[in-house]
Formats: sequence, structure tokens, C-alpha cells
Amino acid sequence: MTRFTVNNQPVEYKMDPRTPLLWALRDASNLTGTKYGCGTGDCGACSVDVDGTLRLACQERIGALEGTFVTTIEGLSRDRSHPVQQALIAANVPQCGYCIPGIIMAASVLLRNNRNPSEDDIKGAIPNLCRCGIYPRLLSAITDAARIARGDAMLEGDVEPAATE
Repeated sequence: MTRFTVNNQPVEYKMDPRTPLLWALRDASNLTGTKYGCGTGDCGACSVDVDGTLRLACQERIGALEGTFVTTIEGLSRDRSHPVQQALIAANVPQCGYCIPGIIMAASVLLRNNRNPSEDDIKGAIPNLCRCGIYPRLLSAITDAARIARGDAMLEGDVEPAATE
């Protein structure tokens, strides 16, 4: 049995410890936001946050995760209120959407560790592959997400809080 925390909930997997995290999440926990893409760690569709570090769930064995904290796209924000989610939606980044959960997880880890990333920082931190060609809009959206997370900007249509006297 392997025990760790997934999306702030303690879990115990009664699976072979060599089972990839991807399959434990999808099959045993029914967390299907983490996608199977290539199975070789090349595409990033299965990206998750493990103790604040971006990891590829297809490459992580559950036995090696004992005692860790894993966050999936479902645990990041159920209501899409995370700054990365808000910025990607506002910039109309998602196309087919298959790669988007992994990209959002990669961007969220980046912004937790670097609140003011440069374009090169973003390019280096987002290894995910997207066949729809979202990259130009993605760079801009992640820059916007960083501004939102820092409190330096709001999305179009958001209303400034009323000043109190």
C-alpha cells in the first residue's frame, strides 16, 4: 500500500508500487484531468505538481511518492479561478484542450516559484507539446497570469473594488 496526499486528501493506493502515478490518478481516483499523451515523458499532457515541482505522472511510480503532496488540475481550482486558468480563458488559448491541463499545471508551478517570469523563463518552464499551435497566445497569457497573481492587473471585464471612505 502506498500513501500520499492528492489534492489535499490523503489517499492509500492498494496497487503495485511500480504503477505509474498517471494510472493511479485516472483509474483509482477518477481524476481524469491528468491526460495520457505519449507515455514516454515527452509531451507533458500528464503534468502534475509534486511537492511544488512539476512532474510527469506517466514517469512517476506511486511507490516513490510515499508521503508527498500531489496536486492535479482538479485540485488546482475546481471553479477555474486560478490566475493561470483565468488568463488562458481570457486570451482564448485553449483549442482542442487536450494539452491544457498539463500546461496549466506547468505554468502554476512556474508562477509559484517565479512571480515575474521573463519570456525565456516561461519557454523554459513549459515543456508541453501542443499540436494546435497555441504558443504565441500562451506566452502572453502566462505573462498576464503572473500580473494577476501578483495583483498588478485584472482581466478585462473585471471590476475594481469600490473605494471605501
